Amino acid sequence: MLRSSQGREAYKRAVRRALEYIRAGDVYQANIAHQFTGRFSGSPAELFAALAGSADPVHGLGLVAPITSQGPTGRPSGPVLPASETVAVLSLSPELFLAYDAPTRRITTRPMKGTRPGDADPHELRDAEKDRAELAMIVDLMRNDLGRVCEFGSVQVDDPRAIERHASGPGAVLQATATVSGTVREGTTTADILAATFPPGSVTGTPKLRAMQIIDELEPFARGLYCGCLGLFHDSGSFELAVAIRTVVIRGTVKPGTDTFNDALLTYCVGAGIVADSDPESEWLETLDKARVLNTVFDIQTT
Repeated sequence: MLRSSQGREAYKRAVRRALEYIRAGDVYQANIAHQFTGRFSGSPAELFAALAGSADPVHGLGLVAPITSQGPTGRPSGPVLPASETVAVLSLSPELFLAYDAPTRRITTRPMKGTRPGDADPHELRDAEKDRAELAMIVDLMRNDLGRVCEFGSVQVDDPRAIERHASGPGAVLQATATVSGTVREGTTTADILAATFPPGSVTGTPKLRAMQIIDELEPFARGLYCGCLGLFHDSGSFELAVAIRTVVIRGTVKPGTDTFNDALLTYCVGAGIVADSDPESEWLETLDKARVLNTVFDIQTT
């Protein structure tokens, strides 16, 4: 069983506080998340296979490794792990952060803002003004981020808004996605690109720095890997990075000689983009839609 460590009312209070910041002019949008937690015993590989079977992630990634980790500012992101303990990262991400093609120096990002259950009418999401504005703000942010490292005049919005279906069964969702691209200036390094664009704008807000400060104030946990990025770097200099959303993190001990966890801590974070006309209850329900992909395996407590 997984339960939100904040719960409905605490999350809605955080959303209302974010709305106060928006109305005061501090930000236009802030992505506010909460964290589901539970205990897990079993094989992370089997769990990933079960979840990926229904999620069918475009940018799925599974990783199991020994690690030592500590959350910043003294807030819990999980236990401090000695090197003998293990972390499993099982990402079902549908969202591309950056795809960079080194030979052409072309870079692409595909931010997502706006979610509905998979059985909803796609036209309802397509015509939703609040969700349309939410994505438009992030498209503008990502254009600015890419503009820091791209040739002048090369950044373009290839597709301002497309409605996509991700996953199947009870975990299926509709997502509104935009595509933005540009040509990176000669001599720009991978580190330069990441410094200009990280963390992903769709999961922070705009202006990004102030949104991150508000997130730090309102979320009672350290995000850790959540809303960072996962992906591959190639010898050629090309890379593909996904936004680390829809990502299960398991931390704890494994049985000797196996990859099987024994009563480990499992976390799964979900968030929503808060804008001026956001409704706290609707934002809570949107986060639950993003957690439904786990329903094939876990009992999700939604109060």
